[in-house]
Amino acid sequence: MGLGLAHYVPLIAYLGFWIMSIRSLTGRPLWGLYYCIPFLPYRTMRDHFLDYPLGGNVLTILVISVIIGALLQGKRLPKSKLYGIWLVFGVYLYMSMWFGTALGNAPPPLWLTDLNFVTWKDYMLIPFVFAATGLVVEDRKAVRTVVLISAVSLLFIDRSCILESMSRSWANFDENKRGGGPLGYGSNQTAAFLAQFAMFFWGAAQFLKRRKIKILCYVLVGLTVFATMYTFSRGAYLAILFGVFVLGLVKDRKLLLLGAVFLLTWQAVVPTAVRQRVTMTQNSNGRLEDSANERVKLWQAAEDSILSDPLLGTGFATYQYTNHVDNLKDTHNWYVKVMVETGIVGLIIVIFMLQQMLALAYRLFKRAEDPLYRGLGLGLFLAIWASIIANCFGDRWTYLEITGPLWVLVGTAICAAHMPEYNPEKEPTANESAAAINPYLVYR
Repeated sequence: MGLGLAHYVPLIAYLGFWIMSIRSLTGRPLWGLYYCIPFLPYRTMRDHFLDYPLGGNVLTILVISVIIGALLQGKRLPKSKLYGIWLVFGVYLYMSMWFGTALGNAPPPLWLTDLNFVTWKDYMLIPFVFAATGLVVEDRKAVRTVVLISAVSLLFIDRSCILESMSRSWANFDENKRGGGPLGYGSNQTAAFLAQFAMFFWGAAQFLKRRKIKILCYVLVGLTVFATMYTFSRGAYLAILFGVFVLGLVKDRKLLLLGAVFLLTWQAVVPTAVRQRVTMTQNSNGRLEDSANERVKLWQAAEDSILSDPLLGTGFATYQYTNHVDNLKDTHNWYVKVMVETGIVGLIIVIFMLQQMLALAYRLFKRAEDPLYRGLGLGLFLAIWASIIANCFGDRWTYLEITGPLWVLVGTAICAAHMPEYNPEKEPTANESAAAINPYLVYR
């Protein structure tokens, strides 16, 4: 940092969690939400907290403090089916673990020494983040601030990814050169996060009115797409392409033409290493390359497991206890994993949840009058579609680092849909007219 303070950044950030937990409990829970947003995806930064007392739990403590602080102030969740769906899903997953125990597929999920219980506990932090957002975001300023903090957070993730990628030579694709990224789980997981938020801000930019801010937003999108390109994740590439296609259908038809031109010319446009990555589904002998072959074998084994327990599955978080191809712990398709572990019942809940997310975002985009809310709705709609596509190539859903920031935006969208500015019948007031000339209201 040039001041010799870099060594103290993790300690300062760690202490910040405790300060914000106290402030959340004593009347400022919104501040706690603001503080935790940048740390949701930045797992490598949070890992530094492990050197300090309760360092592995400070994020959980802060989120719970935000919820308790909001409830102490009498705040309530806005009306949405998604809160009930998460409650049902969380209970069902816990009961599913006990079903897996009864089948002999996993130990009883009792405490932190049990891997399946820890998996469930970490997963459930996502709906807690979602609930915390719904409790504390109450006005337009808070909505705008959440979007702004998300943008700054994405910029830091982009910077980390680009610096890591550019530190290596990429004349040709080399699997061994792919880094773990700031999310700490590997290039594919980082790529899924980047794809989601590239599309979110691409959609949000459609409703920015101030030219300078609009340009800055597109620069952020460009940096994020560039960072995604050098993750060499084919699933993320497809997620972005599909997101652009959806954006072209619902908002900007020119993108359909540009997308078609890109699909015809992409091999002449993208770097050689990217072209090699995309076209390497087969080796020189005409056989599937290792990554594609692994997926086929995993899906074949998953099919047998699904047919043996189609209704309830083998039990949530049991897949990690059994042996698979190359000792992999993921089916390389989240929907397949849901079917294997939680059966048809679990998949129905997941589909209903995704449908409600898409419906919420689309309604906000189409019905809101405020450009900020319309941008939030369209961006969220595109981000959800990008997430749906990315999860076809692996479990990108149960990671707090990837899905947590997305659910912050979902919670913000629900709050926006219950604010006065959302109502198409609402007449502008004097206060709103004055706010319209505020330079911070970049969507006006």
